[in-house]
Amino acid sequence: TYARTVVDYRPQKSDPKRVRITVGGNLIKYPGEVTTRTADMTTSKMLWNSVLSTDNAKYCCADVKNFYLETPMDRYEYMRIPVHLIPEEFIQAYNLHDKIYKGYLYVEIRKGMYGLPQAGILANQLLRKRLAPHGYSEAKHTPGLWTHHTRPITFTLVVDDFGIKYVGNEHAQHLIDTLEKYYTVETDWTGGLYCGIKLDWHYHGHRHLDVSMPKYVPGKLTEFGHPTPRRPQHSPYPAPNITYGKAAQDTTPTDTTPLLSDEMKKRIQQIVGSFLYYGRACDTTILKSLNSLSRQQSKPTQTTNGRATHLLDYLATHPNAIIRFYPSDMILQIHSDASYINEPQARSTAGGHYFMGQHPKDSQPIQLNGAIYSLCTVLKHVAASAAEAELGALFLNTQEAKILRIILEEMGHPQPPTPIHCDNKTAVGIANSTVKRQRSRAMEMRYFWVVDQVQNKTVRIIWHPGAENLGDYVTKHHSAAHHQDKRKYYTHQPDSPRFLTRALAPSVLRGCVVPSRSRVPNVHPATVPAVRLPALPPVRPSVRPPAAPAIWHAIQNAWSSAQLRLH
Repeated sequence: TYARTVVDYRPQKSDPKRVRITVGGNLIKYPGEVTTRTADMTTSKMLWNSVLSTDNAKYCCADVKNFYLETPMDRYEYMRIPVHLIPEEFIQAYNLHDKIYKGYLYVEIRKGMYGLPQAGILANQLLRKRLAPHGYSEAKHTPGLWTHHTRPITFTLVVDDFGIKYVGNEHAQHLIDTLEKYYTVETDWTGGLYCGIKLDWHYHGHRHLDVSMPKYVPGKLTEFGHPTPRRPQHSPYPAPNITYGKAAQDTTPTDTTPLLSDEMKKRIQQIVGSFLYYGRACDTTILKSLNSLSRQQSKPTQTTNGRATHLLDYLATHPNAIIRFYPSDMILQIHSDASYINEPQARSTAGGHYFMGQHPKDSQPIQLNGAIYSLCTVLKHVAASAAEAELGALFLNTQEAKILRIILEEMGHPQPPTPIHCDNKTAVGIANSTVKRQRSRAMEMRYFWVVDQVQNKTVRIIWHPGAENLGDYVTKHHSAAHHQDKRKYYTHQPDSPRFLTRALAPSVLRGCVVPSRSRVPNVHPATVPAVRLPALPPVRPSVRPPAAPAIWHAIQNAWSSAQLRLH
């Protein structure tokens, strides 16, 4: 294969200016398995929540230097390097002149190098062999999650980055000492940076953790040459026009504007790829925008370019999103929602908001926490109704719930039936088998798997009004005013609430007018007695407006029969 020269700047490293020769891995055909088990973003976030929720637990990070470069290979590879890439003093120092053939230097690779397809798994296998005698092993079902057989220590592993939860410094030191027997290790006892994500730990007083990437967005905006917008942009994507009546169920029209050039197409793909990691790490508000742009990036148009510019304006306005985690009972909570036919080709969007909370109690306010995961995807099948779209969203969220429940249990946090909030009574009735399935049998067959999970007590599907469903945010494109109002629920703001205001069911509010939601306290309607209003005094015919007698009679009848609940 060939050699590639890679130049990079890594400010978190002791030597930030890095020049590396890597292997062109696309020409190497390795006969074995090359997939390496590493922890994902959600596993790391759950471990951070576990640190906050465990008494006396702390967090530190460790980085193994030259993790790939010190791994012996069971099968040698071969590479040629152009002589012009090698400095003359290196050629003289190692007597390479007589080894040059037709302008190339041919080398045999005996230890791991960056770019080799098998470098990751070989280094990981060697690490397992070295840690096993000291009591460390990887969890059976969760990639990249490691524990000790007897010590209170758990860590996630992403390539050569260790994120370590420990109770007692001696246990963390045991792991560091074990690693230093075989590797050169850099240890950050503050746990301030992991996989490019800044972690601001507060152990004393009100324990919490702030997760952010403060320099990421400004750096990417400079890379894409995007100027500061003249006016602040508070929505990450243009909101669709509001339609009423029959037109509200019309599908999204197809974009017919001219296609972009290949150069601009690559730029759109780079924007989506660059900010996806940032969105999953600390800014949930851009996930739906990235989802829509990713569906357009294979054939981007001028409209797509305008939407990408709109997103960059939003990121320039809000460049440093922060997610704050608090201690909890480590009980997984999910809010599920769907938006019916809001994507081209009559597709619907499924969304889910996942966070760690307290043991759920009926009629009690929901304690909020930072999101550990947000589901935002487009259903593959065309849903025939809003109920089918909601049932499809429940199906996807229940799938994720089963995986996350296993991760939490392997971390030492057993789970009750996971509560999943849904605002569609038909979908909830189907999942809980409280409605007779007749015409719903025509829905996608896989969706009824949710019924089995409810019966197995894996999940608990609960109906809650849409006004308190946090899963709605990532299912559709909202106006700037809506984003400004709801952003405090998904990123940390000075006015971010700690509890979710419980909304009243539409049936309770029927016939009532509530001027401001802020005037409605956190009181469940079932705890407040109903009060009958006094009858409207009869009006003499001379006072009754002669122009609208039917309207006046309707008002008088409604007033005399109204039943209101005090909020």
